[in-house]
Formats: sequence, C-alpha cells, structure tokens
Amino acid sequence: MKVLVIGGGGKEHAIVWKLSQSKHVDMIYCCPGNAGISDLAECIDIDPEDNEALVDFAKYEWIDLTIVSSKEHLLKGLVDSFEKRGFKVFGPNRTVAKLGTSRIFAKNFMRLYRIPTAGYKVFTTYQYAEDYVRLKGPPIVIRLDIPLEGCDTYVAFSVEDAINALKAIFKERGFISENPYIIIEEELKGEVISCMSFIDGKDIEPFPASKKYRQIYDRNIGLITEGMGAYSPVPVYTKEIESMIMKKIFQPVLKGLNSGGLRYKGIFSAEILIKDGNPYVVNMDITFPDPETQTVLPRMDADFIEIALMIINERLSEIKNKIKWKQDTSVCVVVSSKDYPKKSQNNSIISGLEKVKNMRDVYVFHADTKFDNSNIVSSNGRVLSISAIGENIKDAREKAYGAIEKIYFERMHYRKDIGLHL
Repeated sequence: MKVLVIGGGGKEHAIVWKLSQSKHVDMIYCCPGNAGISDLAECIDIDPEDNEALVDFAKYEWIDLTIVSSKEHLLKGLVDSFEKRGFKVFGPNRTVAKLGTSRIFAKNFMRLYRIPTAGYKVFTTYQYAEDYVRLKGPPIVIRLDIPLEGCDTYVAFSVEDAINALKAIFKERGFISENPYIIIEEELKGEVISCMSFIDGKDIEPFPASKKYRQIYDRNIGLITEGMGAYSPVPVYTKEIESMIMKKIFQPVLKGLNSGGLRYKGIFSAEILIKDGNPYVVNMDITFPDPETQTVLPRMDADFIEIALMIINERLSEIKNKIKWKQDTSVCVVVSSKDYPKKSQNNSIISGLEKVKNMRDVYVFHADTKFDNSNIVSSNGRVLSISAIGENIKDAREKAYGAIEKIYFERMHYRKDIGLHL
C-alpha cells in the first residue's frame, strides 16, 4: 500500500512512525513533513494549501489511503476534495471538522444532543460581554470561537480580570475583526482528561485516556498552549468512568452526527472534566490531538493501517477485539522554543538527537524542525515531543527526561513536571 499523510507536526510524525510498522505499507509520503519524518517517509515538495495539486499527486502515484489531521487543511476542505474524486481518506469533511475548529458550533451541537458541558453565552460586542460579566460574576472562562494557541482562553477569578481579558480580545489584539464571536462560560472544577476514539459512522471505540498539560510553565502557570506534555494511562479513568463517558458523550456524538447526515469515519477526541463522578466536555476535536497522539500511539499494540481501512469500510465492530494496548505507562514531554506560544524564528542547530535515537523505549517525534544543509534546526513553536514508555510513570518519566538532557538547542524550553499529579 501507498499512504499519504498531510501535515508536518509531532502528531503526524507519530502517525507516520506507526504506519511504518505495518506489514501492509510499502511507501509513505508526507506533505510537507519535517526533518524527523523524512527518515520514515518521502516528504513531497507540493504546496500543502493546494488541494487540487495534492489530489493530482494521489491520482498519479496511485495512493491507496490519505490521512489528514491538520485543522488548517480540514477547514479548507481537503478531505472534501479527495472524497469528491473517489479517494479513500481518513479524516473529517469541512462540516464535521467544525466540531474542532469552532467552539460555538461544538457547543450548539452539544446542547442539541444533550451532551454535558459548561453553561455558556455567545457575544459579538464588548459592551454586552462586559454587562454579562458584571451580572454573572467570577469565576468564569472566556474563549474565542476559533482556537488560537496561547491567546484564546482566559480564566477570570475577578470581574476586573474578566474585563481586562475582554479588552485584550476586543480592543487591543483585534482578534474579533476576523471572527466576531466569543464564548463566556461557567468555570467547572475537576480533573480534566483527554479521551480519543475511533469512529466509523456506526460504531465507536475508545482509546486509553491521557492527561494533558496545557499551560506553558510548571505548576500550570502561564499561557494556555496546545499542549506541553501528557501521560497515559490516567488513574481517574476507571471502567465506570469510561462507561459513563461512552453513554453520556461518545454515543450521543455518534447519534448526533448521524442525525445531521454527517457519516464520519476517523478520530473523535474530547477533553473531559470529571466533576463529582460525572463527565463534562471542555473541548471537542475531530482529529488526532497533540500531544496525546504522541503519548498514546506508543502504547498501541495493533496495526494502525488495518484499523483505518476497517473504519473507512464501516467495519470497526469486526476489528474491535484486535485493538490491544500495552500495559506500560507512556509519558510525552514537549520541547519548545523559549518564545512559544508567541511566533518567532529560531533556526538553532539541534544537537544530541543521535544520542537519543537508539535509547530503548524512547521515541523522538519532530514538529517544527527542518534541514539546514546537514544540520537539523529548530524553526519556531513546539520543536520536539519526547515520548517514553515504562513499567510505571516514574520509570517513563526518567526515560523521557533522561533523553531530553542529551538534547540541546538555543532557547529550548520544556516543563519539568510532566507526569506529576498537580
């Protein structure tokens, strides 16, 4: 089989790595890819924003399966373009993708199908939002409709904090000029876990849960990012909690998609808050989340390509019993540029990767890396995801952080508390 993966982040590297283990896969292409992915796949020189060029490539190279996980490409209808031409593609079309790219769309979907989530109101003007904040009172959460790294979510514990956040959104940063919607919702207290699942339009099968660390600094301080690390499994994710999440969230999502005529085949994921033993959806996504993908895939003891093909053919129920997971614990630590989540151009040479390459139970997934002559350099943002598996969380942590100690580039940053219960 020939497989094409669209994207160039850490999760795409993890997907390519898992695909490379399949006995069914003869060739993997990736667009645009990165320096790490190039060890396992041919990174093709095509503009990833050019849907027609990618479809033509799939046609002329006889691609058997295309996997799309990047939100940017999903929003631009890449899956729609492939499906229109009759290609097998793993990922949501533009409409389904809105569950992960528009918080208002997702919230309205949850309200319609009675999926538990925090109460919310939608606003388009500063004055009405300020009036509501003064009426509602803290603590509250203010979110942009479209997720943006580092500046899309504000947790306010006072009216003053909330008003400062509204000013930052409406008056200082100008985000609203592109999308004039924000959500103000109640703050729920509890433990947040990340739950992924396979979905084929008829059935849904959960992954093991993981715990994500979103904030940039230790002790959950600083800007909220896409993720600075994660670990799996999560003690709070008992069989009882899994059953409740299936009943109250996953099954209603499947029913809702089908009721809306949206026959989706791919990955569904959600960040779920457990409060008093009950689950509430914090965020929804309709593709591989990052860095949960880099955290959980090393625990998968199954052929991913076999699962993907069965999902596309709506036969997930036939392969459920073959989807096995290692009992090991996995820890993933994201190494970023010091300026992340702000945009910057680093271009620092990364050293030590060869020392880590042959470490047992350690996996280095590249994100913002590229070649500069023979050197691998960091670009900007999140640069590497260092994942490790071990007998327990202490063992996995020691392996992951032991690997990081061998790696260096200028202005590198990572949290030191991934895997610790905060």
